[in-house]
Amino acid sequence: MLPKYKRILLKLSGESLMGDKNFGMDSTVISQYAKSIKSIVELGVQVAIVIGGGNIYRGMNEAETGIERAHGDYMGMLATVINGMALQAGLEKAGVYTRLQSAIKMEQIAEPYIRRRAIRHLEKGRVVIFGAGTGNPYFTTDTAGSLRAIEINADVILKGTRVDGIYTADPEKDPTATKYETITFQECLSKNLRVMDMTAFTLCMENNLPIIVFDMNKPNNLKRVVTGENVGTIVNKG
Repeated sequence: MLPKYKRILLKLSGESLMGDKNFGMDSTVISQYAKSIKSIVELGVQVAIVIGGGNIYRGMNEAETGIERAHGDYMGMLATVINGMALQAGLEKAGVYTRLQSAIKMEQIAEPYIRRRAIRHLEKGRVVIFGAGTGNPYFTTDTAGSLRAIEINADVILKGTRVDGIYTADPEKDPTATKYETITFQECLSKNLRVMDMTAFTLCMENNLPIIVFDMNKPNNLKRVVTGENVGTIVNKG
């Protein structure tokens, strides 16, 4: 089975690690993700990962918490490093070589993010996890994913979610919602379909980087996506 993509960036939400819990992470989900990622590494796919931090901390209303936005965003970045370490542990337990790189220096637990070093790790078959977002407040992990994907010359962003693609409306709320197999960047904008936040989406559009939205929780879905099967929704320039 030959992969369609040589180098991918996998974007995962922090909430996806919770499984059925209300907070934190579920070891069975981490184990399942590790197996899925291992299956594509064994095909020769170079894998980079960006993961959110919403299962631990997400920016809260400043008026309610008294925590200013920039301060809260840094707290969220630290949450992404915790998730990155958890995923790294799961991958290494499954026998996958990994490197965790952080946009905020914390030498004892992660390498600093260095673009050339990250690319070298990928070329050597290591999975590279990018933590701490972009290292700047006011930017989401979606934006970090788009930015890192462009920097490492990834062929595609694979956005693993709870739903199996992009729909005309929220399928969890609207039973009449229909799924798009493929859609252009411009159509997403004109129909106001929120695939990613606008900064992240614009980065992909300007750099002609396709996005595939798919259900990461279905076993073998990740492998099916990278081998070119019709899974999820592809967003491209058309």
